[in-house]
Amino acid sequence: MVDHLALCEQFVRAFGNDEFERPEPYDEVVYTVGHHDRGWDEFDAHPVLHEASGYPCGIGTGPVPGVFLTARQSPDFNQARHAYCGLLASMHSWGLYNDRFGFTEFRQGGGETSIPIPPPHKETIEALLDGEVARQHGLKDELAADPETADWVEEKQLMRNYKILQFMDTLALYFNLRNRDERGEERFVHVPKSLDEDATVIVRPIAGDDYAATPFPFAGELLEVRCTGRYVEPVEAGTAPDDYAEAIFARPQSVQTYRLVRE
Repeated sequence: MVDHLALCEQFVRAFGNDEFERPEPYDEVVYTVGHHDRGWDEFDAHPVLHEASGYPCGIGTGPVPGVFLTARQSPDFNQARHAYCGLLASMHSWGLYNDRFGFTEFRQGGGETSIPIPPPHKETIEALLDGEVARQHGLKDELAADPETADWVEEKQLMRNYKILQFMDTLALYFNLRNRDERGEERFVHVPKSLDEDATVIVRPIAGDDYAATPFPFAGELLEVRCTGRYVEPVEAGTAPDDYAEAIFARPQSVQTYRLVRE
C-alpha cells in the first residue's frame, strides 16, 4: 500500500494550475493523500495468501476482521499527525463502503463503486463504520472550535478536499489495479476546480505509457510519475511456501513509469 500512497502523493503535489485550485490547507491535505491507507502497514508486512486466486489477499479478500480494521487504523495514523488529517482519512474509510459519498464512478474489483461487506460480518463492520462517523463529528467540533482551523471544516472546503483525495486515490488505482492492456478511457467525476465548481477529468491511453488527461488538472504540460512494486506469480494449490511473506519480499522491486499529458 505504501507504493500506492507514494503514487497518490506524486499526483497531489502536481495538482493545480490556472484552471484547478490547489488544496488548502495544503500541508495537511498532501499529508493525508500520501498516508490515507497507512493502517495497512502491519497487514502488508505479513501478506496472506488468497488460495482461490493464488495471489495475496487484498481489501476485498482479506481475513475478517483483520483487513477491515484498517478502516480504523488508517484514520488513527493520520490523526496522530493532525486532527484534520484524521478527519479526511476517516471520511475516506467510511466512503470506501458508501460509494465514496457519491462522488465517483470508478469501479473496483467486482464492478462496484463500494467495497462489499460480507453478510456474516455486516454487524461488526457497520459498527466499525459507525465509530468513524462518531470520530468525524468529534474532530469537526474540535477543529471548528479553533479560529485557525474553523474554516477548514466548512462544508464546501471540507468536501472539496475530500474529493481531491478521492481523485488522487482512484487515479492511482487506475494504474495500480489494471495492467496496461486493461486501461481504457476512464471518467473521474467531481474533480474540484474551486470551492464551487467541479470538472469531469477524462483519462485515456495514447501509446505505451502515455495517457491524455482532459481537462488537464496538473501543473505544466506533462506529468511523469513512478510507482514501485514487486511482480508475483499465482501460487498453485498445494505449493504455497512455508513463509509467504518472505517469498514475496525476496522478489526484486520493479518500477513502472506513467506520463500524463495535456492535449
